[in-house]
Parts: sequence; C-alpha cells; structure tokens
Amino acid sequence: MKNSPFPIAACQAFLLILAAAAPDAAFANTWPAWRGDLAGSGETQDARPPLKWGREENVRWRTTLPEAGNSTPVVHGDRVFVTQPITPENWRGLLCFDRATGKELWRNGIVYAAPERTHRTNPYCSPSPATDGTLVVTAYGSAGVAAYDFEGKEIWRRDLGPVDHTWGHSSSPVLFGDLCIVYHGPGEGSALYALDKSTGATVWKWEEPAWDTAGRNDGFAGKEDGVVGSFSTPILVEADGREELVMSFPTEVRAFAPSTGETLWTCAGLNPLVYTSPVAAGDIVVAMGGFHGNSLAVRAGGSGEVASTHRLWHKERHNGGIGTGVMKDGRYYYQTSGGVALCLDVESGEQLWEARLPGAGKSWGSFVLAGDRIYSLSQAGDTVVFLAKPEGLGVVAQSDLREETNSSPVPVGDELFIRTHEALWCIGPE
Repeated sequence: MKNSPFPIAACQAFLLILAAAAPDAAFANTWPAWRGDLAGSGETQDARPPLKWGREENVRWRTTLPEAGNSTPVVHGDRVFVTQPITPENWRGLLCFDRATGKELWRNGIVYAAPERTHRTNPYCSPSPATDGTLVVTAYGSAGVAAYDFEGKEIWRRDLGPVDHTWGHSSSPVLFGDLCIVYHGPGEGSALYALDKSTGATVWKWEEPAWDTAGRNDGFAGKEDGVVGSFSTPILVEADGREELVMSFPTEVRAFAPSTGETLWTCAGLNPLVYTSPVAAGDIVVAMGGFHGNSLAVRAGGSGEVASTHRLWHKERHNGGIGTGVMKDGRYYYQTSGGVALCLDVESGEQLWEARLPGAGKSWGSFVLAGDRIYSLSQAGDTVVFLAKPEGLGVVAQSDLREETNSSPVPVGDELFIRTHEALWCIGPE
C-alpha cells in the first residue's frame, strides 16, 4: 500500500498537536485544498479570521486578476495559489502570489484551443488547486491535469481526454499519501483516477457507468433533456479504522478503497444531478443532490449496496443548494442557492431551523467554519458571519466587497482570502 499506514484521524490529531506547539505551522498556516482538509470539512479550529471588512477597511492587499473565475484559492506558508483562465489566449493555468504583499510570483499553464463546452457562469479553471507543500496540482478539464513545484516548474502533465458537459466541470483534485485523486468529468467517458503524485502515472481508474435516470423526481422530472452529472469533489472518511474515499455521483454515494479503487459500498438515493460534495461527521456522510434533488445520510463502513442497512435518512426533492455545508456538534449547516440558511440534525435529518441570510443572499459558494463561526459569501460579494448553533440564525457580522464572486472564503491564520471575478483579496484583522 503506497499511502500512509496511519489512520486519517491519527494523522489529523498529530497535525493539531503540531499546530498548537507552533502556531505558524500545520493547519494554522495552511489551507491546502478547496475544502481545507482531506475530509473536505471546510473547517478550521486554528485560524482566527477577521469578522468585518470593506473595500477600504481591513484590506491587507487586493490584486487584480485577468478575468472572472470560480475557483477558490489555496494557501501554504507564504504562497497563495489560484487557478485562472485567460480566454483570449486559450490559456488555462495557475497563478502564485506572495501571501504578504499580493505580488504575483509566477504563472504557468497550458494553451488549449480545442472547443470545450461549459456554462457562461462557469468559466474554465473552475476546480481549485491542491498542494502538499511541495507540489501544486491543477485539473484543467479537457486540457488535462498538471503538477508544478513551488517555483512554478511543471513536474508532470497528463492528458485524460476531453470533458464534454453542457455545464462544464468543477471537481477539484485531492492529494492523499502518494496519490492524486482526480474526478475527470462529468459527461460521457467520465472516470475517477488515482494518479501517482510524483509522476502523474495512473495507479487505478474507475470508469463511471451510464446512470439510470428513469423516474427522476428533481427539477428536471419529465424533461427529455434533463441534466445528468456530478460536480462533487471526493472526501476521505474513516470508519472502523478503514480509510474510504467517498464521492457523490448521479443517483448514489459511492465509497472506494483509496489505494486500489475497489468499490467498498454504494448507497442509492440521490438524483441524477449533483452539485455539492459530501460532508462527514465521524463516520456519518451527508450528501445532497441539486435542483430540488434528493438528500441522504449514510453511515460509512458498510459493504455492497447499503441503502437498506446503513442509510439513516432520505429526503426527496429537498432544498440542497450549489455550495457545500459544514458540520458542527452533530448538526449540518448549509444554504440554498437563493440565500436561505438551514440547520439539520445529522443523525435524524430533522430540520432544526431555516432563515434567510441578510444582504444579497444568493450564493454558489460553500460555507466555511472557523471555531463556532460560519462564513457565507454571496454572489454579490457580501459576507455574513453567523454562529453555528441549533437555536437559530445568530448573525455576528456583515461585510461587503461589492465585487461579484462564485467562490468560497478561505481562512488562514488571522487572514481571510477571497477570490472575486475581478481580484484576489487578503483581509486582515482590525
């Protein structure tokens, strides 16, 4: 087995001890992937990001970007990385910035002139990069997958074939042990790959089947051209000492053995269109479909089809949005794309509260949890900070950059990084 022999929980516990001993190390100085950690939690207990800011308030720096993009920054030490398209040049690449000043240090990428479908609201380079502190890996869809060192040198590149979907793609890579996990989809020929992190060579590949969409009950019910596909990023879950790679696919949640790609279990119940990534609380996984789709909770650690044995609850035509939520004390907090925040009990699925977020509200971004505070970034560029508590929406602060965005905020140390369609922002403490 090429991956670390240590369980995920043990590795995370070690890193938390390291962070406590050296606050500028480990998690306190790092947000290495789209959702922050291998579990895709969107959570940090070490960062203390600011509560309030504005265009002229608590801004450490603002750096203009070439054009709009939906990806979220990742941070490691003194570097900030952002994927970026430059459409007139047919360029898709990675930008590296100095964390202290916002100065661009380097850029590297790929020229890809062949046509690739996407939606006008989903620019190329939508997936966020992932880094382990030595390599930075990017997924460019039809243009391939590439890895760079911290000085911008390309280490390897893989052509995995075209991605052909009417809405494009957005699944981000995941670095785990010696592997780079990449979902190359959605659309015909979609597959989940495990690549050797050092060389890009294929370690295993799982080819996505043709999904049975008969009887779909989501917002595309009864329409012949209903959209099918997943925009999910896989997560790592530990159940009974076993590591599982879990991802939401059309109609089901599926778990793999990370080192071999063997399917461990499946859980039916999602609809054929999936926006969000799964989120885990211990060994319980919550997954949500899109466009008035289905949602469910399943206990990991099973074998085969587990809907009848491990599925805790299932809701049809539910209210999951485009962004992914966060877990806190056995509750799942998430929002609809229309800006309504909700809180569910993880084990029962009971809805504890629902409330419209103040401000612009509408959002494609994902919640971020820092301590007991949830940060929600709207498409209009305003942020609402509220408490993760089961009693109801408790707003702590509101801020506004007045620039449109489809990204998610990134808390690292005492800073908050926000990517808008116009710029990359670093927000500092008061």
